Amino acid sequence: MQPECHVQVQFHAPPAELRRYFTTFYLVELTVAAGCRVTDHLHPEWANLRFVSGDLPDAEAHGGTVLSHTNFCVTGPSSHTVRVEQGSARMWGIGLLPLGWARFVGVPAVQYADSVIDGNTHPAFSAFTPLAATLFGAEPDPAAELARISDHFLARPAREVPDEARILAIHGALIDPDLATVSQLVERTGGSLRTIERACARAFGFSPKLLLRRQRFMRSLAQYLLDPSLKWIGAIDGHYHDQAQFVRDFKQFVGMSPRQYAALDKPIIGAVMHARARFAGHAVQALDRPEGGAAR
Repeated sequence: MQPECHVQVQFHAPPAELRRYFTTFYLVELTVAAGCRVTDHLHPEWANLRFVSGDLPDAEAHGGTVLSHTNFCVTGPSSHTVRVEQGSARMWGIGLLPLGWARFVGVPAVQYADSVIDGNTHPAFSAFTPLAATLFGAEPDPAAELARISDHFLARPAREVPDEARILAIHGALIDPDLATVSQLVERTGGSLRTIERACARAFGFSPKLLLRRQRFMRSLAQYLLDPSLKWIGAIDGHYHDQAQFVRDFKQFVGMSPRQYAALDKPIIGAVMHARARFAGHAVQALDRPEGGAAR
């Protein structure tokens, strides 16, 4: 049984000049009974930079990689859940769209897929360590903290993104619920299959086939978590051939059965998803548009 906790979530749209690079900037304030921690599972998503003040989380990625005791946690693009354990803290998250990864990180996303990384020590993320060091002041001040995040990225020098148009075209095709196959993705975006595969590895972190499977699964998961009264059968995406296929995907992406997952307490992710749906129109990052998840 999880200890009692209280979660407050605020979502913010990035400045207009940055919206095509980020999903949202978001603040999670978690209050847990003294000396206690809660456990939750981050679902598959795009890459995130998370800066923490207070109790520093433990995170475990697929494959058993564990990250502990850092105030700057990077999660690469993910196709599996990440288990987190967290006490009372304030955390700012920055969701990087594929184009944002290509511009602000600039190394192949496939190298960091399904990883948790200490951003303070990894050279690929050194440009963000000044933000980790200065984001939080002596007292909580969400408006000032948000301004520091925006100013940090607005001040970064412009860098041309190779294949920018192709990245945007692939992203736009991926979020189309009517698009179901790799051949349709290639036809929609142009170029050869090999060209699309290379672009996906660099900016998205996964093969086109896995990205399409992840999209199908995340549409189903988001539908269920926002309205559990649908039951799993009512939330399953129409591109699944049958319930057995959905269960196989569920076990791959989540590491447990739908029944086991439904029985878990979701103290953090449940609050975050509902707040995100109200703000951005999508409960999960994977469904955000390439021009930015939040239009306001």
